[in-house]
Amino acid sequence: MVGAGILASRLAGLVRQRVLAHYLGLSGSADAFAAAFRIPNFLQNLLGEGALSASFIPVYARLVAEKDEEAARRVAGAVGALLALVLSVLVVGGMLASPLLVDVIAPGFAGGRRDLAVSLVRLFFPGAGLLVVSAWCLGILNSHHRFLLSYSAPVVWNVAIIGALVLWPSGDPARAAMIAAWGAVVGSALQVLVQWPAVRRSAGAIRFRIRDAGPEVTEVARTFGPALLGRGVIQISAWVDTLLASLLPVGAVMAMMNAQTLYLLPVSLFGMSIAAAELPSMAADRNRADQADALGERLTAGWQRLLLVIIPSTVLLLGLGGDLVAALFQTGAFRATDAAYVWMILAGASLGLLPATAGRLWASAFYARGDTRTPLRSAVIRVGTGITLGYVGAVFLPGWVGLDPKWGAAFLAGAGAVAAWIEFGVLRRRLAPVIGHVVWNPGLVLRLTLVAAVALLVARGGAVLVGPGAWPRALVGSGVFGVVYLGLASLLGVRGARDILAAVGSAFQRRPPGGSAPRDG
Repeated sequence: MVGAGILASRLAGLVRQRVLAHYLGLSGSADAFAAAFRIPNFLQNLLGEGALSASFIPVYARLVAEKDEEAARRVAGAVGALLALVLSVLVVGGMLASPLLVDVIAPGFAGGRRDLAVSLVRLFFPGAGLLVVSAWCLGILNSHHRFLLSYSAPVVWNVAIIGALVLWPSGDPARAAMIAAWGAVVGSALQVLVQWPAVRRSAGAIRFRIRDAGPEVTEVARTFGPALLGRGVIQISAWVDTLLASLLPVGAVMAMMNAQTLYLLPVSLFGMSIAAAELPSMAADRNRADQADALGERLTAGWQRLLLVIIPSTVLLLGLGGDLVAALFQTGAFRATDAAYVWMILAGASLGLLPATAGRLWASAFYARGDTRTPLRSAVIRVGTGITLGYVGAVFLPGWVGLDPKWGAAFLAGAGAVAAWIEFGVLRRRLAPVIGHVVWNPGLVLRLTLVAAVALLVARGGAVLVGPGAWPRALVGSGVFGVVYLGLASLLGVRGARDILAAVGSAFQRRPPGGSAPRDG
């Protein structure tokens, strides 16, 4: 359910980026929009899906598992009231400090590009606050094992942006950027509204009162601080990436945003879905005598599921990313040379797919144990490494190897991949002494890599046969890749691949007259 919801929202996000590419291309206005867009992402990731999920969900989910509904409602109401108070201050302060924030986020901006970014940041801030409220709703729904609605709710946010651009089209990129920003604010409100009825049905009548805070809220506050710092450190990395990209030639900031949209599809669809689905269950098992062994078994199963889907995702983005980028974004003001540029950035980022997704699962294990400090320390190491390598790669490396300065964006993405591997290594070492055994299965890694490489060769051949045209090449190439990969993996005995094929087969199995489909289908 998490995967289905995230898939729906990410597909809507791809359509949103295509519409933005059509009206904005890789212009200076596109750069201003992409830089200002960091603000809602910053607050949502910092307070919502980061710190709030790590501190609120484990406590609330444990109370729900213990059938203490009154205490769960009290915690939800007190946390919601505190969150509203904090958000009010942050939104007003952010709107007033917009010029300063733009100078911090994108010091390379000047003139009209800077002025537009300031206006966009002011407009984005109220919507950002609503997105954090949406994350509070998500935490409640997830704890009641209602995953689909909470993770598909961002669809309405994307639809609002798309609808604004389609209903009020403009040939002026600056005006189009403002129209899209207004759509984002309206979409943020809609994202909360579509979840609210389900929150009321799941949690009951919630009273938003800080004075109802009890020991459980104190526990949320105790773990919130380190989680906030951990997510803040990671967001600093994202800000530094935007800062360095703003120093590169025009178009680099938006090109990185387009590449990130594709890169985050497997991260969210597989990494986030597995980690998000496991967190409430890990938290509910916290008081079990065999928690360590159960945690080791969950991580083993999650690791093997990630290998099955992330290895081919990496190979697909590396080998067929050019066709995918062209099919999705090459329209209107977005040219073929822009597609090649985005592909190179995507290739650099894709090298960090596996550690980025696995790191989310391992961090959830720490959060379930009430430990938010270890993910913070590992995040500090990741960010320090990423900033250092990213600065060298973005500013100096292109000149050292004789490339155009704009290719610093690709080296910047590659530096983030190296930092993700380092962070995952730290998380692995820190968790190993306190949990049961995790089966890493290097043989499975080798088999899946070889299978994905063979599937890529066949897919490239199929894409060549269909001739020019980005959409036919992307559809045929990715389709052939998926079929060949799953088929070969199944022949080699990879259980997950067989399960997927069995599920597909059962979906097409004919029902007997007057009865239901066989149970062993």
